[in-house]
Amino acid sequence: MPSSKPKILKKEQYDAKLRSYLEEYDKAFLVHADNVGSKQFMDIRAGLRGKSVVLMGKNTMMKRSIRLYVEETGDEKWSTILPYLVGNVGIIFTKGDLSDVREQIMSFQVGAPARVGLIAPVDVTVPAGNTGLDPSQTNFFQALNIPTKINKGTVEITTDCPLVKTGEKVGASEATLLAKLGIKPFSYGLVIQQVFESGSMYSPSVLDITEEDLLSKVKTGLANITALSLATHYPTEVAVPHLVINGFKNVLAIAIGTDYSFPQADKIKEILENPELLAAATAAASAPAAGGDSKEEAPAAAEEEEEEEDDDMGFSLFD
Repeated sequence: MPSSKPKILKKEQYDAKLRSYLEEYDKAFLVHADNVGSKQFMDIRAGLRGKSVVLMGKNTMMKRSIRLYVEETGDEKWSTILPYLVGNVGIIFTKGDLSDVREQIMSFQVGAPARVGLIAPVDVTVPAGNTGLDPSQTNFFQALNIPTKINKGTVEITTDCPLVKTGEKVGASEATLLAKLGIKPFSYGLVIQQVFESGSMYSPSVLDITEEDLLSKVKTGLANITALSLATHYPTEVAVPHLVINGFKNVLAIAIGTDYSFPQADKIKEILENPELLAAATAAASAPAAGGDSKEEAPAAAEEEEEEEDDDMGFSLFD
């Protein structure tokens, strides 16, 4: 009867390796590894080497090591990953930027042919165009209801034809056709299921959120708070500028309607009493910025300046 010592030694080595990763890293990806070959795993490990390590193993062994580590060290953050260790999964521990590492992981996708009985992960469509097959293959296309025509001695598909839908099994005829056309419709690699960061688990879609998205959400939130504050007459920091402006407008309206005045109101009253000033100000505001033709227009501008002594009206209400 063979000794069980080698198996025990391997388990101890695996446990020690996993514990060292738990101590060293605080970020990780939980990945699904179905249909990933050994050569592909080697390429992934080599590509991630330096900032990340890939750890595969039996779920029971991983759970046991993590539970013992949490009990002995009191480091509870890794316990959040335990419920997700289901199925053919592994852990990629990393010190790199999560978005960059995710892109690296996704770059190791390998094209695969459609095998008979395989569940299609995506929709498969046969594109229109010349197939390069001889006319004797026409009956084969007809059996699959794919419209064709003979063009220059070869079979040509006239329109794009859906062949297999997501979730359906690939049949023998579909697999044979795709093989004849040299189409590898599926791609396989490590599929990221969850992201672990400092004790939190979240969907990898969160990594798609950009700084612009966050700023947009913050601006929307501030706008909502401002609107609520103004509607309820409850002052908040973001509403204060609007409250001040609205208050100034009210005071200005009183000054215009009465004999009461103040410096800013005097400027408005002067414009209202002299419509020519308003027309001149409007023309000045709508004039194009000074450019290459400004020198040619200088004499005419000089003549207007003689008529309009107050060329800078100082329209700022807060001067």
